[in-house]
Amino acid sequence: MLFGKKKRTVILSPADGKLLPITQVSDPTFSEEMLGKGVAICPSEGKIFAPVSGKIEQVFDTSHAISLISDDGAEILIHVGLNTVELKGKFFKTHCADGDTVTPGDLLLEFDLQDIADAGYDTVTPVVICNSDEFEGFAVVTEREISKGEEILSIKKLQR
Repeated sequence: MLFGKKKRTVILSPADGKLLPITQVSDPTFSEEMLGKGVAICPSEGKIFAPVSGKIEQVFDTSHAISLISDDGAEILIHVGLNTVELKGKFFKTHCADGDTVTPGDLLLEFDLQDIADAGYDTVTPVVICNSDEFEGFAVVTEREISKGEEILSIKKLQR
């Protein structure tokens, strides 16, 4: 527990796979934290689950990314693969819609991991807190195997 008894937001892994520091993602938009701080997962299966309780803000038209807002106000982007917007939804199937309420573990998205890789796309999946400047306590991530539902980030709203 990063903050003891202080109020914190726990972000759970939305997928099984290998957890990586966001700085190791080959796309500078993510590795240079232009969209916010976060982590990345190299998924081992083609399923993305809700990492928090909250509300789906947007399911991208091409189904390659989902943004949601946690009940504590963290704006989370889950982006499956790099440049996968170019697939125009091919190999993706959503299980949620804009405005849906979700709880941890709800299935949000399925995708064909092998077909995406065979089409030449990196399947690394950044999980980014887009309003990072409103939070503190981003833990340093070490590479390791992770299962969906395991804690990957613990953040606390800044006191202003």
